[in-house]
Amino acid sequence: MGDSASSSSTRVSVHKSLGGVADLLLWRNRSGAFILLASSTVFWFLFERAGYNLLSFVSNVLLLLVAILFLWAKSASLLNRPLPPVPNMEIPEEFAVKAADDIRVLINRVLSIASDITIARNPIRLLQVSLILWAVSFVGTLINSLTLVYIGILLSLSVPLVYEKYQDHIDDKLNSTSKVIRSLSSKIPMMPVSKEKKYQ
Repeated sequence: MGDSASSSSTRVSVHKSLGGVADLLLWRNRSGAFILLASSTVFWFLFERAGYNLLSFVSNVLLLLVAILFLWAKSASLLNRPLPPVPNMEIPEEFAVKAADDIRVLINRVLSIASDITIARNPIRLLQVSLILWAVSFVGTLINSLTLVYIGILLSLSVPLVYEKYQDHIDDKLNSTSKVIRSLSSKIPMMPVSKEKKYQ
């Protein structure tokens, strides 16, 4: 009983950890989550099953949009009606700066991992990166990238909801699994990393 009380006091709110998309991923914004699910299913069906091409689809949609806006603007001037409500089409500077900052952080993280592998010669980091790249390559041979994105959307709409509902049970299982993995990894002997000789 005391163990469950201590685990509930350290329990992290799923809603807080997901941030701005929490209502969407936890289905509290049902209409938004349903629109995301339905639109991703339609796009997946169009491109994967119906064999539609992404480039031709985008160009056809843009052509249709431009033609509708042009005809609407011409008919509005002829019939003395208001022009079509076109939003201000420019990217705000704050958005561009934030996107560039996020990309910079991601690139620095990748370079830090590369430095850790090459300069520090960290064999565990090399093994982790190798396994991840191998898994991505293996999954890529089984399914294409569009299906992988669709599966990612489906998982992002279901996993947080299941985790929020059964958080205590999942955390207990993950903690016991983590202890087993730590005990097994401590039994693996580590090879000493030799110091690099400096040449003059």
